[in-house]
Amino acid sequence: MGLFLAATFVQLLYWLGLFSRLALYRQPPPPKVPPEPVSIIICAHNEAENLRQNLPLFLAQDYPDFEVLVVNDASTDNSLEILLEFKRKNPNLRVANLTTKVSRGKKAALSKGIKAAKHSILLLSDADCRPVSSKWLEHMQAFIRDRVEIGLGYSPYIREKGILNAAIRFETVYSAVQYSSFAFVGMPYMGVGRNLIYRKHLYREAGGFDDHMDVTSGDDDLFINAVATPYNTRVILSPEAFVFSRAKSSWRGYYRQKSRHLSTGTRYRPVHQLLLGALSASHFGHYVFGLALILFHNLETIVFINYLVRIVVVTAMYGLITRKLRDPSLVFWVPLFDALFILYYLIFAPALFKKKEPWT
Repeated sequence: MGLFLAATFVQLLYWLGLFSRLALYRQPPPPKVPPEPVSIIICAHNEAENLRQNLPLFLAQDYPDFEVLVVNDASTDNSLEILLEFKRKNPNLRVANLTTKVSRGKKAALSKGIKAAKHSILLLSDADCRPVSSKWLEHMQAFIRDRVEIGLGYSPYIREKGILNAAIRFETVYSAVQYSSFAFVGMPYMGVGRNLIYRKHLYREAGGFDDHMDVTSGDDDLFINAVATPYNTRVILSPEAFVFSRAKSSWRGYYRQKSRHLSTGTRYRPVHQLLLGALSASHFGHYVFGLALILFHNLETIVFINYLVRIVVVTAMYGLITRKLRDPSLVFWVPLFDALFILYYLIFAPALFKKKEPWT
């Protein structure tokens, strides 16, 4: 029983002491200061249709001085032709073309884009993403002032039918709960490359991605883990600054995507690994030890009371957070998906030790 009660207590500490900061957070309006030039960088590998649909939204940003730099990462479809067609009509679009894919993932392409960028502020996204408004760039850039040199944006998935889509959206919210809340208390540990802004000199001073070039992912989370501090990082949750993308449509595709992303976790700073590990272990233990108490010790009442207390707290926090993140319907999935995270931990645990995953 002691392990069950300890796991539940740790969970309540995280949700009431840490994650409540996101639930109660109010994004201030962007500062009224002169805007700085920005380079938007997008890497594209066989993204012809996504470029055709989404690139106009990046080019249409209501901002006085910016460029959109698309790195065509050795595409074998007609991505380059589409980019050149857009370039003829949009003087602020630049195209960098890689004819050979020299490494897994997009680090080589992103490195080329960063080095070629004209401006000192870099705003990153992907070809399959679409900014929610023409004010996206303005809201993301406005907070990069004084000591703040990194902005962690939010990138939700488009709501569609089906339990897979709901599960992916729920997991995306939970990830945002973690990295935002940690950043609020001065412990930023990751960002999401679909919506991330930082000053270019941070890339140079960190030696680019050299420290983790052997890992397919990490151009966002491992880089931020290395350069973020309590003072230079800001969470940006203005609804006008969201960037939407379409979730994977198959369980296999989702598994491959998450396996690739989670493989970077063992490279985080030890303190981040410890705290995130305690979060996952206590979540897992709350359900597993509780089930064991019911099956082997007939302690249904104690388990139910503890479960009820925790799930009420978690659901209340999700209720506030999902409204803030503009996906309130997810709150109805909390009891199911919160329990199913036990399977998530079991299925994706091997990904923590994988070293190589292809980029698709």
